[in-house]
Amino acid sequence: MSDDEIESFLSSARKLQVASVNADGTPHLVTMYYTDLDGDIAFWTYGKAQKAVNLRRDPRITCLVEDGVAYNELRGVTVYGEAELIEDYDRVVAFGMAMTARYPEVFGADAEALRPFVEQQAHKRVVVRVRPKRTASWDHAKT
Repeated sequence: MSDDEIESFLSSARKLQVASVNADGTPHLVTMYYTDLDGDIAFWTYGKAQKAVNLRRDPRITCLVEDGVAYNELRGVTVYGEAELIEDYDRVVAFGMAMTARYPEVFGADAEALRPFVEQQAHKRVVVRVRPKRTASWDHAKT
């Protein structure tokens, strides 16, 4: 995919597969909602979640966004990078509000009505910003 196609694909997709490294070297793989943070993929999670624990110890992260059912529809983007954990309360709240606004089907159409919930959640959450080192993409519809 071209850079523009990757940007369009990532802005329209809904779920992100996130891989971090457990202490024993095995992968820890989870699905997260995500949004854009100044041009980078980002998500929020509980500060005590296994992925956050892993990323504090080893910031290497791999993320996958994929789509398609039939083979000729398969497409995706893999981002290899380093995680930056953001713990500043005001930045976490701002990010939580952006997440709430991006997923009205999950949180409801009035994101601002959820501000008290987001503010409460922000005390125990961190934002994980993925700083990309390299990206791979594919689109089987082009083959």
